[in-house]
Amino acid sequence: MKKRRGTTLLALPLLWLTGCGSEQPFKAPVPLITTSPFEYPVELWDQGIAGETVLLVHVTADGSVDSAYVYKSSGHPQFDSAAVAGARKLRFAPAQRGDKRVESWARLPVRFSKEGAQPGEALQANP
Repeated sequence: MKKRRGTTLLALPLLWLTGCGSEQPFKAPVPLITTSPFEYPVELWDQGIAGETVLLVHVTADGSVDSAYVYKSSGHPQFDSAAVAGARKLRFAPAQRGDKRVESWARLPVRFSKEGAQPGEALQANP
């Protein structure tokens, strides 16, 4: 059975970061992805249900995600679970404070939509 991947949009407005208050310039984390790690729940795909879950993700200084929490639920636990599971698979160019890599928190909207999507479609990222 093919995995279903809908259109998934990412945006990364920074919420918090380690070391706030420094006068060095800050560069937000950027996702390093070519395909979506978010799997559209089959039962919701078959019913034509779409939704958006907003996550808070903690990006480490090496670019991995070590924590992901639901900030705003889609109203469908299946979407929320799929968003958290997919977020943990993401890799980032980590945030930087000056020339130093730093950990940071970011808000990550994950939208599940069948419109214009095909199973296995590549992720559309808008950092």
